[in-house]
Amino acid sequence: MKRVLTGIKPTGLPHIGNYFGAIKPALELSRQYESFYFIADYHALTTIKDRDLMADYSLQIAAAWLALGLDPHQTLFYRQSDIPEIFEFCWILSCFASKGLLNRAHAYKAMVDINTENRHDTDHNINHGIFSYPVLMAADILLFQSDYVPVGADQKQHIEIARDIADAINHCCGPVLKTPEPLIQSNTQIIPGIDGQKMSKNYHNTLPIFLPEKKLRKIVMQIVTDSTPLDDPKDPDSCTVFKLFSLFNSADEQAKLANRYRAGGLGYGPIKQELFDAMMNYFRDSRVRYESFYNQPSLCNEWLETGAHKARAIAVKNLTDLKYALGIG
Repeated sequence: MKRVLTGIKPTGLPHIGNYFGAIKPALELSRQYESFYFIADYHALTTIKDRDLMADYSLQIAAAWLALGLDPHQTLFYRQSDIPEIFEFCWILSCFASKGLLNRAHAYKAMVDINTENRHDTDHNINHGIFSYPVLMAADILLFQSDYVPVGADQKQHIEIARDIADAINHCCGPVLKTPEPLIQSNTQIIPGIDGQKMSKNYHNTLPIFLPEKKLRKIVMQIVTDSTPLDDPKDPDSCTVFKLFSLFNSADEQAKLANRYRAGGLGYGPIKQELFDAMMNYFRDSRVRYESFYNQPSLCNEWLETGAHKARAIAVKNLTDLKYALGIG
């Protein structure tokens, strides 16, 4: 069976954009492939330095994925930090990764551009972890001989860098590493946030799935809408609320909702309440499971440790093979 691998960075509660754009597709892939899904806590260390926050974010991610349907009997689910072989492997990869390759990484270049625009030093607020981020990502992927890595189109470069590093090592040592392929969900839609932009924690415009009910409703009611009078017809295609409804409605239900928009007499307040109700209904069972998992951290840790034990057995073998090919150990 082909192997698919993806990492989940612990940066707070998953939102509906995360779910429909990444989590749901990943859960579907786990039924088709041998799946390795991990909490990328060392990646989060580039920005999160608070011990309690890191621990809580990791627990939130574990509880969320389990609540949303990840089956730890079917998927190897583990914490990146529980696999020390990744970091030894990462050093080996770094010796085959040219600085020029890393200079071209999109995230690093974006930070350099921001510094330049603000007339800061080029390396302002850029630590080595941010610069070498693609190498650690390559280690996550290549150590487990992954066939496919599901990514958005904007993340494809990370897989290309992993492939470049694998090719450099294979050229030196023979075919010891598998070169992975990006698995791009071409039909994945962009989920709008409450301000109409792409939903992102960077924009603080998200609808977190597991937020307490009253807080979630408050955010839903803050979705930006236009000032069309109540009795006037409204354009469904330009309305963020309507676009978000498409995630929870069938095609027939969405068509009926569009007719209500165009008929006039539809207030944005009531339609936001309907959206909130639809979200609560869709995630109702998952929210109950999330509370159960989140309040039992020992259970989440048990699943993560079980996954790490299995993952380490694979990691040790693949690391040993590479070290042998390099004449180390």
